[in-house]
Amino acid sequence: MRIAYIAAGAAGMYCGTCIHDNTLASELIKQEHEVALIPTYTPLRTDEEDVSIERIFFGGINVYLQQKLAIFRHTPWLLDRFFDSSTLLNSVSKLSASTNAKDLGSLAVSMLKGENGKQRKELRKLVQWLKTDYQPDIVQLTNSMFVGLTAEIKREVGVPVVCRFQGEDIFLDDLIEPYKSEAMDLLKDKSGDIDGFFASCHYYANHMAKYTETPRDQIHVVPLGLNLDGHGQIERGLSSEPFIIGYLARICPEKGLHLLVEAFYQLTQKLGKDKIRLKVAGYLGARDQAYFDQICQQLRNWNIFDAFEYWGEVNREQKIRFLNQIHVLSVPTVYRESKGLFVLESLANGTPVVLPDHGSFPELVQATAGGILVRPLSIDAITKGILELIQNPDLCQELGKNGKQTVHQEFGISQTTKICRSFCVAIFPDK
Repeated sequence: MRIAYIAAGAAGMYCGTCIHDNTLASELIKQEHEVALIPTYTPLRTDEEDVSIERIFFGGINVYLQQKLAIFRHTPWLLDRFFDSSTLLNSVSKLSASTNAKDLGSLAVSMLKGENGKQRKELRKLVQWLKTDYQPDIVQLTNSMFVGLTAEIKREVGVPVVCRFQGEDIFLDDLIEPYKSEAMDLLKDKSGDIDGFFASCHYYANHMAKYTETPRDQIHVVPLGLNLDGHGQIERGLSSEPFIIGYLARICPEKGLHLLVEAFYQLTQKLGKDKIRLKVAGYLGARDQAYFDQICQQLRNWNIFDAFEYWGEVNREQKIRFLNQIHVLSVPTVYRESKGLFVLESLANGTPVVLPDHGSFPELVQATAGGILVRPLSIDAITKGILELIQNPDLCQELGKNGKQTVHQEFGISQTTKICRSFCVAIFPDK
């Protein structure tokens, strides 16, 4: 099977979605499928071998210029290729924090309009490449914000199109009016062009069925899968003191770092700051610098900053080392997480998790028996959950052992790929 996998770049940061897209494409290639992992907006950034094609479609600069100025909707394609340079896109993407809500809303609407949007020239480039150069058997979209492309792809290329739901509702809910309502109407309408959807958990499949008014039986649950190379190979030899709490996610309010820091403070008050540490790793963008600075200042005000350590953004090797230096991972998201790849990464290394009881987390924790669920948005609940593991080291060890065993047996990317392929065969038996 020849698969065209259209993925969205994340403006130069390590992104769980990008990493998973690359991992899935890489595994499909190992299984002797032909796969073109097609980056859009910006180059993909992954912490393993990048299998994406060199060419970038819907390059962020061209998309933005065509949205703002009509003249760029008619410029020569050769000039567009200059703006699609990986080096240029990576440089400009660092300024993405300056994009305002109105620009995001109007652009989202335009992209969902597809051939009737302001980026129709970019769509023609993609369709021509698919039709003449690659000739896929099937096209997979990495998220539903691309559904506007579907009708033109099916009309010109003549192949089925599937799409994976991956947290788009969070982006759409943050749009301002009138763009939010228009985008929602377009999403519901254009979703009807898709031949089949995937979601990583039952919660999100059910949620997006209602959100997009898509029949539930058209959304297939394909669990997240992990490239297990390197995970779980380090012999954990952590001493009981100090007990180290870890956070591995993007530094931003929606991921709930401030809640974890408050819980950390409560734990230092109960146990003493010499008995406990907090280690944090993850991408910090310009938009969230003030948020992080405020957290650091609060830690100083509490006189516990010396018990805190920020690793910055981590690559694959650093991430595995980080996860093996902590006793528990907690990412108390404010929103309902649709994926949670970091949960599998943590458990793959024998590190248990304490997570809010919402979104994808209950299914992951129940499937792996690798953690504790606590009341969402509750600092006291986070404190209590972590304290339970501190006071019961046997339980902490047992949860880590359970999680590691289950992830290595059931959540490897090869298992995910098999499930995904079985659904595709069921939907398109002639493919």
